[in-house]
Amino acid sequence: MRELQNWLKAKTLVLTHGDSDGICSGAIAKTAYPEAYVYFTSPVSLLNKLRLIEGVKNLIICDIAIDERNCSELQTILSKFAKKCNLYYIDHHPLPESCIKESWFYHEPEACSSELTYRLFEKRLNRDMRRVAIYGAIGDFCDNTKHVKSWIKDWDKRNLYFQAGTLTQAILYKGKEYEFKRSLIEPLSKDIIPSSVPELLELAREAAINEEKIRLFVKENVRTLRNCAYIVNSNNSISKAAIYAASYGRRDVGIAAEYREKKEAYDLSIRSRGEVDVNRILRSVAPKFGGSGGGHPLAAGARIPENSLYIFLRAFDKELGEANEAEDNGNK
Repeated sequence: MRELQNWLKAKTLVLTHGDSDGICSGAIAKTAYPEAYVYFTSPVSLLNKLRLIEGVKNLIICDIAIDERNCSELQTILSKFAKKCNLYYIDHHPLPESCIKESWFYHEPEACSSELTYRLFEKRLNRDMRRVAIYGAIGDFCDNTKHVKSWIKDWDKRNLYFQAGTLTQAILYKGKEYEFKRSLIEPLSKDIIPSSVPELLELAREAAINEEKIRLFVKENVRTLRNCAYIVNSNNSISKAAIYAASYGRRDVGIAAEYREKKEAYDLSIRSRGEVDVNRILRSVAPKFGGSGGGHPLAAGARIPENSLYIFLRAFDKELGEANEAEDNGNK
């Protein structure tokens, strides 16, 4: 309740995603606006959160994909904010076809939100905050852009990846513990290296040990279809499990599904090391089975009703095969 009161009263408010890119984006935004309150939310919750906000002077939204189911309504309410305050919507997720880009919408699909946030507020920032942007880029597999490759040259690359790995592993290990994530904003906004933040090194170590358990479980239990490999109920990080499903299933695409009893559905993480856009396929196939999903071309997520999981997997695999054939024919 206290947190709700705090962020509702904030004159500068940052709404951001709770992964490493979102946390780094939020920290960079807070460096630019030290008085800002940083609040974590998600694509499905964003619209409801915006309806609660009044009297804000600066509204900064980072790394939150636009949910195509409420794209029109979201655009309407954001346009109203743009008339009353300084609005910055910073994102890199693929856009719904119906989305219209506005002057307050800062979007590049090739770069992570941390990079975009730094570039947008660069005049307000110390040059060293590029390092935090690099952490976010590494954590979101977006460290190959022109800007990030240039910035990395100013640092010892090995240390950058150590710090980014420490941060990302700890965040993944703590899952949805938002108080923990909130505790990272202040030190990161002051450019304190992750390995100096209390508990992070130990958490990263525990995460590495835990990841080894995931790897071995997937190695023994992965199942394959013609074009993808999948693992069900690894009872652990589904993003990590999806990566190892692709590896040990010897497929370009790996899928990890975890049952959520309260939702009576499976949450899925999909990771690709091929050329086909899994986000596009997922957005097409998931709704046919009462589910939803989306993300990036090579990394996406979905929620599928429990009774539809296996038929969804077969349908997704079929679409993936057709997309692979089209890709191959196009390259001939």
